[in-house]
Amino acid sequence: MPEGDTVWHTAVLLRDALAGKTLTRCDVRVPRYATVDLAGQVVDEVLSRGKHLFIRAGGASIHSHLKMEGSWKVNPLSKPSRAGHRIRIILETADIQAVGIDLGVLEVLDRAQDSDVVAHLGPDLLGADWDPQVAVRNLTAEPHRRLSDALLDQRVMAGVGNVYCNELCFVTAYLPTTPVSRVKDPLRMVQRARDMLWLNRSRWNRTTTGDTRRGNQLWVYGRAGEPCRRCATPIEVDRGGERVSYWCPVCQT
Repeated sequence: MPEGDTVWHTAVLLRDALAGKTLTRCDVRVPRYATVDLAGQVVDEVLSRGKHLFIRAGGASIHSHLKMEGSWKVNPLSKPSRAGHRIRIILETADIQAVGIDLGVLEVLDRAQDSDVVAHLGPDLLGADWDPQVAVRNLTAEPHRRLSDALLDQRVMAGVGNVYCNELCFVTAYLPTTPVSRVKDPLRMVQRARDMLWLNRSRWNRTTTGDTRRGNQLWVYGRAGEPCRRCATPIEVDRGGERVSYWCPVCQT
């Protein structure tokens, strides 16, 4: 599931592949932008902001959001993508093909105004603007709110998705349903969020336990019915809301 670390890593991948190169092909498979052609423009910047990704070339900015299933793939031009109808955009240079697959959001913006689409976001957990004090103020602004809802709100801090939300609740020993007002040390909470994403920003096999072996990477997420790694109590799950919640009924209160 793409979260802030995935988008940050994707931006690095695209930056290494495209930055400083001239586009030889630009095929945007979204009706509204079907006539946009950036061929001949030089890609001079690729950056992430929370879960948003921007590829800037000339006066344009290609804005994408991976949502639940999206991804960007980079291939040698001699081995183009076979994703077929799932491809929403193709960018090519003299030697590289980059394709956006199943992107939840894809639009081509005026570069001068592209920051408007992320103006509502809180401090970026992996960005130069990260400010834990601002994140704390945002987190505690609504004391009666469920902790999981607050952590997932990108206006609080940008980059946390459902995996990190569940894992943060576990490592700080709070149930996802805990009111924010009961969090004794909100600064520790936001700092743990930053640490988790920062440590995973350069790898695809995300881990919160410190163990990168398959099946051992996470504390509770996706482990319904399996024993808690700390106390062996079966992990519980609630699939009734918009997002699935996992927790240990002993370690979290």
